[in-house]
Amino acid sequence: MPKRHELSKRQRRILRAIRDFVDENGYPPSIRQLCELADISSTSVASYNLDILQREGYITRDPEVSRGIRLVEEMAPSSRRGDQIAVPLLGVIAAGEPIPVPDSDFSQADYEMVDLAKDLVPDTDGIYALEVRGTSMIDALIGDGDIVLMRHQTNARNGETVAAWLKDEKATTLKTLYWEQNGTVARLQPANPTMEPIYVHARDLEIQGRIIGVIRKLG
Repeated sequence: MPKRHELSKRQRRILRAIRDFVDENGYPPSIRQLCELADISSTSVASYNLDILQREGYITRDPEVSRGIRLVEEMAPSSRRGDQIAVPLLGVIAAGEPIPVPDSDFSQADYEMVDLAKDLVPDTDGIYALEVRGTSMIDALIGDGDIVLMRHQTNARNGETVAAWLKDEKATTLKTLYWEQNGTVARLQPANPTMEPIYVHARDLEIQGRIIGVIRKLG
């Protein structure tokens, strides 16, 4: 590897902030979070210095995604080597009104990855992550900006929190499922007393996964 140039104090602070955030949370910070952590005045300044860190081989970066920063292996915290797994972050899901999405295909290709400790999810088969938008599940300790870990499955029991695809609306929503009227109608119940449940006929509903964990947003 070519010899690296000496980093500025700001660049060392950025690198340390990324490393500490990943070590604590299991996924990288967004640019705005990085600005707060490293005391940077603007996202453009952060991007400029991230470009330098990438050029010098300290990180890899995809500027098209919100958490596209990756530490190169030799700079990753040593406590994380060999004990991590990665699952795809497939986008956002509504904890509120359903968010329309282009289709219901949860292909893992071309998605940002979320790094997790192996003891958190020992088996990654069918596991994916979604970023929450909205506050309808706030009383279930799932807030706006949190990352939910989902296990792909097409059926669910009463009381399970699921990613529900509403076929007529072509939209997804995160709610707790209750079957009514002999299983012909699903009540998608929010965990927020200010919001009403969604009722949908079974034929218009597709379960796309069950929640198995939450990564809380800091702040």
